Amino acid sequence: MSSPVAGQAARSSVLPITRGRRRTTLRTADGVAIEAAYEPCVKGPSDLAIVVAHGFTGDLLKPHVRRAAGVFTQFGAVITFSFRGHGRSGGRSTVGDREVLDLAAAVEWARSLGCTRVVTVGFSMGGSVVLRHGALHGGRTEARPVAVVCVSAPARWYYRGTPSMRRLHWLITRRTGRVVGRHVLGTRIHHKDWDPVPLSPVESVPLLAPAPLLVVHGDRDPYFPLDHPRMLAAAAPGAELWIEPGMGHAEHAAGDELLARIGGWAASASASA
Repeated sequence: MSSPVAGQAARSSVLPITRGRRRTTLRTADGVAIEAAYEPCVKGPSDLAIVVAHGFTGDLLKPHVRRAAGVFTQFGAVITFSFRGHGRSGGRSTVGDREVLDLAAAVEWARSLGCTRVVTVGFSMGGSVVLRHGALHGGRTEARPVAVVCVSAPARWYYRGTPSMRRLHWLITRRTGRVVGRHVLGTRIHHKDWDPVPLSPVESVPLLAPAPLLVVHGDRDPYFPLDHPRMLAAAAPGAELWIEPGMGHAEHAAGDELLARIGGWAASASASA
């Protein structure tokens, strides 16, 4: 989940138009328009694409998303996009439910550009989405990831055990909160409850096989304590778990060194997948 400060700075970053970069609007399976961008690997043509799934209140132009994309271009091509209800994408946020369709559209676009190895990297809400997407699309060649990375992701739904998550639930479930989301954070949140409740992240993890999984979490995460990443890793035999000392939550807290390690893992795991 992105912080209010970052949300207020949403338009402070731009995506330069340079050789090889592309901007487009994708159409999801349920008809939502999703803004997306492609950046080539800085080291030359690559069959690896890292698709970045941002956290709640983020979008592809947020500085922390652009920074992550810049590091990942050292390892492969990078696709960033704005989830529904975020940035210039259409629709309203369902906070991790129908967002799997947004990610599927981005993965399909990566494959249409010639990337045969697609790794999804999700932060916070995006972390839950990459897990559910991998579970639901593993058998669909055009939308399947060959490896999955979740950073600062929840293991289960409706968690309210920290002050940060209690504030988030107020934002999502209360009319006043959704008004704040729209006008302060630039995030348009759907007013309806989930029906049915989607597969939880921890229920999704066993269905990722044979795609390798990396779970990354900070030991100072103010949203989700360490039982969340440990539950996720335990649900997938062979998953790697990185507990990062001193790290907070999601994209904001992921330094360039950690992002580079994630990029290296993505390149290595996808090569052997």
